[in-house]
Amino acid sequence: MSTAAEGDLSEAERAGLELVRTTGGIHQSEFWKELDVSSRKGSRIAESLEERGLVQREDTVYEGHNTYYIAPAARDLDFSLLMAGNNLSPLVGEEDVEPESDAFSQWIMQLAYED
Repeated sequence: MSTAAEGDLSEAERAGLELVRTTGGIHQSEFWKELDVSSRKGSRIAESLEERGLVQREDTVYEGHNTYYIAPAARDLDFSLLMAGNNLSPLVGEEDVEPESDAFSQWIMQLAYED
């Protein structure tokens, strides 16, 4: 998913954004090492991504040092594909769902009786 804020990123910023998104979040002290850049350049990349609203940085302590935790920014996502009527679809997730399983049947019955 590409946004206008991503349109004019440098190669290093794109790599940084991809790293944050694929890891789901990373400490800034590890961020610049993974990107193979100096800590100063890593800080500039993280600050630039934060200013564009692409990541969020939070003060933290990691391995006894003050640093930031860089996480992907919440984005406007279309959740309509996850919905079954007014309920979240039970078939969305990383695990396989066995439709014949007792747990699945119980969940369906619970939904039916809630209405």
